[in-house]
Amino acid sequence: MADLAFRINPNIILGPYTISRLGAQVHEWGSRYMVIMDPMLNEAQLAGQIMQSLIDRKIESFVFAELAEGPTTQVIGRALALAKEGHVHGIICIGGEKAIQVGRAVAAYYNEVHDFYNFVDGALPTSNSLPCICIPTTYRSPFMFTQDIPVVDSRSHQLKFLRVQSGVCKLVLTDPNLMLTLTDNQKATLSIELISIAVEAYLSQKANFFSDMFIEKGLEILSYGLDGSPTLDITTPAEVLLAQAGCLISLGAAASSVGVGTLLSYSIYSRYHKSKSLISSILLPFQLEDVAKFKLAKIEKLAHIMRACPEDSTGEDTAKQFTDYVRQKIAKGGLPTRLKDLNLTVDQLSLPVEDIKAVNLINNLPRSMTTDDLFDFVKLAY
Repeated sequence: MADLAFRINPNIILGPYTISRLGAQVHEWGSRYMVIMDPMLNEAQLAGQIMQSLIDRKIESFVFAELAEGPTTQVIGRALALAKEGHVHGIICIGGEKAIQVGRAVAAYYNEVHDFYNFVDGALPTSNSLPCICIPTTYRSPFMFTQDIPVVDSRSHQLKFLRVQSGVCKLVLTDPNLMLTLTDNQKATLSIELISIAVEAYLSQKANFFSDMFIEKGLEILSYGLDGSPTLDITTPAEVLLAQAGCLISLGAAASSVGVGTLLSYSIYSRYHKSKSLISSILLPFQLEDVAKFKLAKIEKLAHIMRACPEDSTGEDTAKQFTDYVRQKIAKGGLPTRLKDLNLTVDQLSLPVEDIKAVNLINNLPRSMTTDDLFDFVKLAY
């Protein structure tokens, strides 16, 4: 068994209205910040509230919200140039994965003198990063606690992973109230994607007692947020439970690894700009059916934690009940069930399959998968 080596770099603050303390929290790292913000927060009239916390502490800031293209290398390059022109002391990123990934990359490469594409092509940073403060507004962020940043290479539309310094992120501040802006459809897809990330981390070849602890507790809390409890009087609001579950499962994924669903969702997104959450939710039932063939005991445990099966259920019946539970959630949310529902052809999907074979994380899957194995899996879900 390999040694466990895991470092949690950022402080984590999670709770309602914590966003009002943003200015007080970031003051120790500087007085001028670039704020990389999801434009949806402007539409939800939350941007002013967030910025007021900085103004109250006399912290200068300016906003970068040009995230429509997603976390592409072109977007990161533009944001990096603006940050350098602004001589900022740190980066605050607020939003979903687009904002978080762009913000972390800008902080990581701010002090580098080499061309940014050197790092896209595999070079490692040699300078210290700027402090980065991450404020997620969705439940999941499987890479936020890692040294990896998935981005879209604008030259090829391929998925690339940037490898950055340890400790880029100084603070993760999670305010469940910011998640109240999510639509019912977004909540449904994000919840299923969160289950997918948890399953992948729990079944990965890199899974360990530490990651299992995070995943098991995270899924237990997630089940309360989604389905309540037949025996406990749950008074914690659902958005708080989902935020807590997301934080724990993201930590578990960092201590273990993501799997085939997450990698394919990022790779397909990079090529065709299709929703990562939808792709993950489509692939999850097929992942469960695949891994139940050789990791049945762990699937059983997850099914019982999520109360997706009767208490006395065992064996293959339990795995099937867990898969049925997920498919019922997908149907209830009115979500697509097949990759063909995303208006992509099988031939188009061969490109993102080829792309992820170049990603090191592919070696952490529950079983070894060749390109042909991956493509067979995709065709099964098509």
